[in-house]
Amino acid sequence: MGTRIGLVADTHIPEARKSLWPQVYEAFEGVDYIFHGGDVHDLDLLDTFESIAPVYCARGNGEDGSGGRPIQPEDPRVKYTWALEIENVKIGLTHYAPIDNRTGNQAMQNLIREHWGDGKPDVLVSGDTHTEIITECYGILCVNPGSPTYPHNYDTQYGTIGFLDLDDGKADPSVWLITDDGIEPFDWDAIPPWKLR
Repeated sequence: MGTRIGLVADTHIPEARKSLWPQVYEAFEGVDYIFHGGDVHDLDLLDTFESIAPVYCARGNGEDGSGGRPIQPEDPRVKYTWALEIENVKIGLTHYAPIDNRTGNQAMQNLIREHWGDGKPDVLVSGDTHTEIITECYGILCVNPGSPTYPHNYDTQYGTIGFLDLDDGKADPSVWLITDDGIEPFDWDAIPPWKLR
């Protein structure tokens, strides 16, 4: 039957807008878990997500007061890094990941060694860049769902979310574009809406 995880990062609520687009909540209805890649900013948002599914969140620089933002309190749903195993897939969750496909990516190796030691994840979910990506780096499937509110750090507008479908050792990530009517698969070959405005 498998497990579906909703992926979101860099929501920046209430900085980007007072509340998150309702399309995000609707899209996550029925998921088994929600992973947030950090820079939530107001942890009350996690309460809304938790009414849909259990939440794991990476603590981002925004939660630590960068840019003069309020420092967010400790919360059991929020850690700098998570190491989870679901459906025989080892998953790491963190805010910043130095995803770089150059040979011998020392920064990624150091990150893995520091936070996961010998338990190198099969999949690494992150945020921070506001840029959607699915790629392999250092033998790890790296997924960043982008930002639903500040895609590519443009002004507030519809951005992206993601899903991670797991089934007995297999991981299938996807990125979706938020639209007026809900979400649609992200077209990696098209010019994204934020570049057409």
